[in-house]
Amino acid sequence: MLIKKPVDIRPSEITSKESYFNRRKFMQAAALAGGSIVAGDALPAIIPNEKRAKLEGIVPSEFSTDETPNSYDDVTTYNNYYEFGLRKDDPFRNSQEFKPRPWSIEVTGDAEVTGSFALEDFVNSQTLEERIYRLRCVEAWSMVIPWVGISLADVVKRFKPLSKAKYVVFETLLDRDQMPGQRSRSLRWPYVEGLTIAEATNPLPILAVGVFGEVLPNQNGAPLRLIVPWKYGFKSIKGIVRMHFTDKQPRTSWDLAASHEYGFYANVNPNVDHPRWSQARERRIGADQGGGFQSLFSASKQDTVMFNGYGEHVAHLYDGLDLKKNF
Repeated sequence: MLIKKPVDIRPSEITSKESYFNRRKFMQAAALAGGSIVAGDALPAIIPNEKRAKLEGIVPSEFSTDETPNSYDDVTTYNNYYEFGLRKDDPFRNSQEFKPRPWSIEVTGDAEVTGSFALEDFVNSQTLEERIYRLRCVEAWSMVIPWVGISLADVVKRFKPLSKAKYVVFETLLDRDQMPGQRSRSLRWPYVEGLTIAEATNPLPILAVGVFGEVLPNQNGAPLRLIVPWKYGFKSIKGIVRMHFTDKQPRTSWDLAASHEYGFYANVNPNVDHPRWSQARERRIGADQGGGFQSLFSASKQDTVMFNGYGEHVAHLYDGLDLKKNF
């Protein structure tokens, strides 16, 4: 057995007192919720810090589409991530020096378990799944992407939200030095999004930590982003640093920016047009070869499918709700 002497131990291998007790608190919550978790005082990191590092122990998901994924270049160079700029190529160009580690997520509000937790405590107790989902954007384009992530439902349940908690709210990192887009007034910062508790505990949403079997690139929301496949892409908040449980429907970033254009629910619905364009049809990035920017304009259109094709899993969440009024 190799025993390290103090001089051999890197500072990054030392667990702070605060992190240690938060980790023990999270493990205790997991045990109370009936979830499995690695035993022992320390959990090995399973999300590498190096760019394009391979993720280990990924299992396929039953929820994946059988559609052909887009190319790696399509997925990682054509992005909406306003924290790094408004153009589709800005996130790739402006995020390369972003430092996604160390990272922690603060949990607040109406839940039994709250506090500040290291990223590792969110993912080490979970199974990494590859889920091939289509991400649909309101600008009438879409991509099919092989995300790697953990079940949002499992994470939410481990924090044991109280019965009065009706919504879970997510917040992005606010760091104008690293995120040049936050120096503009394009949106109110930090970026905020939210789901109902029923949506958040549906089996479909994931917290993504990777793509194409590799650690998540900065421009795609490293180290932790939300994926909600039956909703428009702006609901899939990136760079998450906070989860908040509340009984009040949150005012989200795009609702605050243009409430007549971007509703809270944001379900993919071909019967509700955006005020400035139709949502009835979409273009698949890369569908006609060539990929990326060129294919956005050359790809043939196809009909938009209600709930992005996931109606059998989620339609019941909106029974009795007017989906034209609550868009």
